[in-house]
Amino acid sequence: MSLEFYWLGMLMAILSGISNNYGTVLQKKVVNKFKDDSKFMRTIVKKPLWLIGLILQNVIGGLLYFMAQFYIGPTLIPGLMGAGLIVLAIGSIKIIGEQLESPEIVGILLMVIAIAFIGLSNMAIDVEAQNFLEWGLILRIMIFTIVLFILAGIFHLLQIKGINKGISLAIFSGFMFALSNFWISPLMGVLSHVFGGTALLTEILIFIFSLIVLAFTTIFGIITIQKSFRVGQASNLIPIQQIPIQIAPPFYFLVVYFLPIPGGFSLLFLIIGISLVIISSFLLGKRQTQIESIK
Repeated sequence: MSLEFYWLGMLMAILSGISNNYGTVLQKKVVNKFKDDSKFMRTIVKKPLWLIGLILQNVIGGLLYFMAQFYIGPTLIPGLMGAGLIVLAIGSIKIIGEQLESPEIVGILLMVIAIAFIGLSNMAIDVEAQNFLEWGLILRIMIFTIVLFILAGIFHLLQIKGINKGISLAIFSGFMFALSNFWISPLMGVLSHVFGGTALLTEILIFIFSLIVLAFTTIFGIITIQKSFRVGQASNLIPIQQIPIQIAPPFYFLVVYFLPIPGGFSLLFLIIGISLVIISSFLLGKRQTQIESIK
């Protein structure tokens, strides 16, 4: 992979995070007005502002994410998308007319440092170079998928029982998006063969299963994070949602694809970068407390 494509992929991932989080600001503004509505989801999906936020998150943000996958694969993208939390903080300031406070300033600085570390890790995955016909890789993909679904299911059961409902919903949503992030890679890996008419049966099945998983996880990820906003503070829930999203990528690289670490400090840089993203997300997420008060 050329250096130009590597940095282009990073840029696409950052822009995807910006689009995604600005969409979150718009959606949260609508959710605040109708969170006590008994027909909550039916009500908000009819609101133009909420729909614009949805388009920014899942159409524009999704396209940018999809393009980033071509260049750098799934490992680096979730951390780079954390840059959107800066927009989340600034966007909320514009809405409520307040100044940046010390935690937000520290959070922004940490996010910039985090992105630099993630970029220096160079742990990109060239999905088109992976052999998705190799049964060992297919088995590891399925095992990893089952594990994430089981973990998500645990938190789904917890929220049904009313145990830390908001947190459980946020973590469930995070696992859904972690699965979505992961399954874009197999989809991208077989895409050219499927549309080029050269795909084998295994590749066609991977393509179909990828679409099903992506549709399922995206829908449930969106619904559950919206529901979590009704029962907890978004200042806590959005950063908590990020935890499974940020922790999963190193496993893509090391456990699923069995790729060698590029350099002596690459793994260390990635771990530092992801850790700083999580810390920064809690600091920047504090601004969501004010977003919740918008009427």
